Amino acid sequence: MKIRFLGAAGTVTGSCHALEAAGSRFAIDCGLHQGNEAIERRNLDTSVYHPGEMDFFIITHAHMDHSGLLPRMVKTGFSGPIYVTPPTRDLLEIMLADSAHIQESEAEWKNRTSRRRGGKRAEPLYTMADARAVMPLLKPVPYGQDFSPAKGITARFSDAGHILGSAFVELWIKENGTETKLVFSGDLGRPNQLLVNDPSTVAHADYLFVEGTYGDRNHKNETQSRAELAEAIARSYGLREKVIIPAFAVERTQEIIFCLHLLRKEGKLPEDMPVFVDSPLAIKATEVFRRHPEYMDEQTRAYLDQGEDPLALPNLRFTQSTDQSRAINDLDGPAVVISASGMCNAGRIKHHLRHNLWRPGASIVFVGYQAMGTPGRRIVDGAPFIRILGEEVAVAAKIYTIGGFSSHAGQSQIMEWLDHLKDGTREIFLIHGELKALTTLAGLIREKYKVSVRVPDYLEEYTLQPGAEPKVAADPEKAWPRIDWPYLLADTEGKFALLRQRLDDLSAKPWTDQTDLRQRLLEVNRDLTELLSEI
Repeated sequence: MKIRFLGAAGTVTGSCHALEAAGSRFAIDCGLHQGNEAIERRNLDTSVYHPGEMDFFIITHAHMDHSGLLPRMVKTGFSGPIYVTPPTRDLLEIMLADSAHIQESEAEWKNRTSRRRGGKRAEPLYTMADARAVMPLLKPVPYGQDFSPAKGITARFSDAGHILGSAFVELWIKENGTETKLVFSGDLGRPNQLLVNDPSTVAHADYLFVEGTYGDRNHKNETQSRAELAEAIARSYGLREKVIIPAFAVERTQEIIFCLHLLRKEGKLPEDMPVFVDSPLAIKATEVFRRHPEYMDEQTRAYLDQGEDPLALPNLRFTQSTDQSRAINDLDGPAVVISASGMCNAGRIKHHLRHNLWRPGASIVFVGYQAMGTPGRRIVDGAPFIRILGEEVAVAAKIYTIGGFSSHAGQSQIMEWLDHLKDGTREIFLIHGELKALTTLAGLIREKYKVSVRVPDYLEEYTLQPGAEPKVAADPEKAWPRIDWPYLLADTEGKFALLRQRLDDLSAKPWTDQTDLRQRLLEVNRDLTELLSEI
C-alpha cells in the first residue's frame, strides 16, 4: 500500500493523507491550507489530489484544516461517500457554508479592486453551491461502529477528545492475504477539557500516524489558565477597555463561554461586563452542541441534568449582523469579545483588533495555536506593528497566550496516549505540526519506545510493506519551490537605483505630489523594516 502526505506534513494545516490500498484510492481528511499566500495557493492545485479518482474520504473532525477543502474536491470531480461522525456531519453543514461565504466574499473584494486596475477576474476557491453539494455525500457513523467503505477495508471511529464529534480512525486493510492495521489520530484532545470526553486509547497499530502540534511543549493546567483569563478580564475591566479573544467558532468559543460561566460562579466575571460572541458561525455551532449532549462529558451532562446551562450567561450577547458587530467597537467601557477566526486571518476579529490592538488598556487573549504566516502568529511573536485591513496598527495592548485552553494534547499528554500501545508498532509517523515540534517529539518517542519514527515532508509518498523498510518517493521541486533571493534582491536594488536616478524629476514635481510619493516610500520602508525584524 502507498500513502502520500498532501498536507499537515511539517505544517499544522491542510491535513490530507491519501492512500492506495486493497484496490481503492482514498484519503483521511481533506483540509484547507492556511497561512501566507504561497501556502494558501496549494488549495487551488487539485492535481495532487486527483479528486475524480478518489473513491472515498474519511474525515476525523469538522475543523476547516481537516475538512475545508471538500467542496473544492466536489467542484473538481469527486463524487464518492464521505464518512464522518454524526456531530461532524451537523457541524460541516454550517462550517462549509460559512467557508464558502468567505471564499465568495474574498473573491468579490478582489474583483472590485481588480476591476479598478483593469485586471483579471478572480474566481472563489469554491461556492455555496459547491458546499451544499458535499452534504448528500456525508455518511454519519457513530463511535465504535465498524464500517466497510470498500472491499478489504474496515474502519472505526473512536473519540479523540478534541472537539465535539472528533475521532481517531482505525483502519484494517487486507492485501495479499495479510491484514495490516493503520491508526490516524486526527487531532488528539487534552484530558480534562471542558465539554468533551477525554481521548479514547488504542492498543495496537502496525502503522501509527499521530499529530504533534504541541510536541515540543506542555500546556498550563486548567486552573492556571482560568486564573490567567480572570487576570486579563480584571485588568481591562479596571482600565475600562475590552478583552479581545480570537477563537475558533467550534469548540474553543464554547469552551471559553463555559469557562466564563465558571468564573462568574467564582465571582471573577464582573456582573456589568457584557460578553459578546461575535461570530454567526459560533452561534450556529453552539446550537449544534446543544443538539448532541450524548457526545459531551459527564461533567457537562451533570450540569444539564441539574438544569444549569454551561453555555449561557446573563450578560452573554450574540451578534448576528455586521451592524451589531460594528456597534461593539462603538461601545464605551469594558467588554469581553469572542470572535473568529482563531488565527486572526479572516472574519470579524480583524475589525476588533484594528479598534483595540493599539490601546494599552486592552487585552488580547490567544487561546489556540497560531500557525506560521498568520497575523496571530506575528502578534504572539512580538511584532511591534501589524497590518490589518490595509492599515498599520501598533501592538500596544497586553498579549496573553493561554495554552491551557488548547483543544490539542500537549507533549506529555501525547506521550501518555502512546503509553497504551502494546508492542508491535512498526512505524510511527508524526504529522500536523511544525518541524521543531515534530523533531522534538520524535526524539522522545524513539528514546522511550525504541520504535522507528518518521517525520514525513509535504508530498512525500511512502510504500508500506509489512516486514520491509518503507520506500520513499519525494517531489521537492513541487513541494517547496525554490525562492530566488538573489534575483529578488537585485530587482529591489535596481528599482531603488532607478529612483535615485530620477531624483531631479522627483524634486521638480509639485509639493503636494512630492508629499504623496514620500508617504508611499515611507510605507515601503516600513514594510522592509518589518521584513528585516522577522529574519
